[in-house]
Amino acid sequence: MNPDPPKPDSPRSRLLFVDDEVLVLQGLKRSLHSMRAQWDMTFVESGVAAIEALAREHYDAIITDMRMPFMDGAQLLETVKEKYPEVVRMVLSGQANRETVLRSLGPAHQYVSKPCDPQDLKSRLAQAFVMRDLLKNASIRALVLSLKSIPSPPALYHELQTELQSEDVSLRKIADIVAKDAGMTAKILQLANSAFMGARFTVSNPTQAITLIGTELVRALVLSVHVFSQFKDPSSADCGILWEHGIAVSCLAQRIAVCEKCAKNVVDECSTAGILHEIGKLVLLAEMPRPYSELLATLRNAPANLPAAERERFGCTHAELGAYLMSIWGLPHPLIHAVAFHDRPGESIEDCFSSLTIIHAADALVSSSNPASILQDVELDETYIHKLGLSGRLPVWRGLHEQQRAAIKAAAV
Repeated sequence: MNPDPPKPDSPRSRLLFVDDEVLVLQGLKRSLHSMRAQWDMTFVESGVAAIEALAREHYDAIITDMRMPFMDGAQLLETVKEKYPEVVRMVLSGQANRETVLRSLGPAHQYVSKPCDPQDLKSRLAQAFVMRDLLKNASIRALVLSLKSIPSPPALYHELQTELQSEDVSLRKIADIVAKDAGMTAKILQLANSAFMGARFTVSNPTQAITLIGTELVRALVLSVHVFSQFKDPSSADCGILWEHGIAVSCLAQRIAVCEKCAKNVVDECSTAGILHEIGKLVLLAEMPRPYSELLATLRNAPANLPAAERERFGCTHAELGAYLMSIWGLPHPLIHAVAFHDRPGESIEDCFSSLTIIHAADALVSSSNPASILQDVELDETYIHKLGLSGRLPVWRGLHEQQRAAIKAAAV
């Protein structure tokens, strides 16, 4: 990795726009003129010029067209990913064909459509930058930005491959497989919420996402691009614990949301956030297996607060890491917020009942019945629950948890 160029004194974000068409760049300058107070913007006409600009100065994000001569957008972003992994990478393109999607999905974090909506771009970048500022460790930020995929359980990966290769592909079966795993869910939602898919609404439900994307593109992603990968150590006990825990939290969160008569979109958010809330731990296990396993081993011998131990060792918590990854991938804000504060909801600026409330309660209840050290990062924040006027609902939620535990035990017999 190249050493970082010195960062500017200005707190404003620095953006690099790349397009070989001069008229497009001029149009971008005009449409983004109102953002000059928040952004320092540079406009260049080729991938080579972009690499030269990055070598001279620090940039927070690069936004590039796909179709350019000599070095296209995908090649440019691959180079940026390798040399400057701390830079958020976006595609700005009117090209929505399958080839474009497949070539850009690996190196790009997000996709913005032409013509560019300044407010949409502002919202996407602001969300990523806010989450980035939670991570104090520059190496961890670079690690997250360089990720192409989140490892998935080998059994689920093979199950998905088998279903996609069958003659009679079932959309429902594919969605059920994807919904069991954080890595698959996050990547499918990233694509579904991208400008390439042209959705006019926020997608939080894996089934909805796969319906929008289509089985053919999912097949191409899994069989050709290998967006989903497998853990190198499939025997990892901690990985198994996390996968089972994610499913349990997802199911309980969904039950609580239904019990509280939440709207369908909130029920969907809770179900998905339950799968995704520990995604930061999966990243640490996959990318830093030895130091994270050593940290967990020390907690087994001397119980302590896992987030505090993570912050001391890595400069951030798994919740912050997971939320940052989801923000640069452009996932819906409620999911990001629930992941960022699932273990400390009282620190959120939210002061009303939401999917965060439900995920926190479900996570705390499920974790309380499992002594594994990798799950000892959350205790039910009854002060927060009381502040929301929900203390009277806790016995009901605990009852739902006990019903779920009994059902799981009965199914295992």
